[in-house]
Amino acid sequence: QVQLVESGGGLVQAGDSLRLSCAASGRTFSTYSMGWFRQAPGKEREFVAGITWDSDTTEYAASVKGRFTISRDNAKNTLYLQMNSLKPEDTGVYYCAANVFIQTLSKSAYWGQGTQVTVSS
Repeated sequence: QVQLVESGGGLVQAGDSLRLSCAASGRTFSTYSMGWFRQAPGKEREFVAGITWDSDTTEYAASVKGRFTISRDNAKNTLYLQMNSLKPEDTGVYYCAANVFIQTLSKSAYWGQGTQVTVSS
């Protein structure tokens, strides 16, 4: 079992930066791939970034590549998402998720409650 709690969201202006955190409880955090998803109003939840258990592999959505960086600290049971050069289209509720593989994160049984990110133009 893994419990996930996101934090770090807020209201920022276009071009600003934010760092999201996802605190995980459960001894198996370090064995899971982790990822970030987001959901804008009226849209489906979409994949943003993923990272393997050992940080060896990361994947990003095309829309955030070069601006966002996913990382994790297994000693602290924490996942991060550094978001730079934010755009209004990055607005949404950001969720973290855990699963065995990055490719199966969208089907995860483990999700946080989400943190709101709002980017004004």
